[in-house]
Amino acid sequence: MDAQLTMFESMSHLSRDMVAAAQANDWDRLSALESEVARFRDQLMSRPAEPTRNEDLRRRKIALIRQMLADDREVRAHAEPWMEDLKVLLSGQSRQKAVQNAYGVGSR
Repeated sequence: MDAQLTMFESMSHLSRDMVAAAQANDWDRLSALESEVARFRDQLMSRPAEPTRNEDLRRRKIALIRQMLADDREVRAHAEPWMEDLKVLLSGQSRQKAVQNAYGVGSR
């Protein structure tokens, strides 16, 4: 079997799992899955490009890449609002600390 295709299929399965983790707000699992996908990506990038002469294999790879891109959009749809909320929360805490430090509040 084609080594690239095997890696793309593995990445696609992980990509679907990432969607499920994002939908469940399981950010730790999502992060772990992202790391696994990154390992596959790094392996693919470290290999010389393998031209795919078999048209069926080429179409399968393209379909897997498109599915992973769709999965990525879905993950982002769930993760970006959460990240925005987190940014607002952290921003508010840092401002509160700055005010406390400036006025010596809470340093007793």
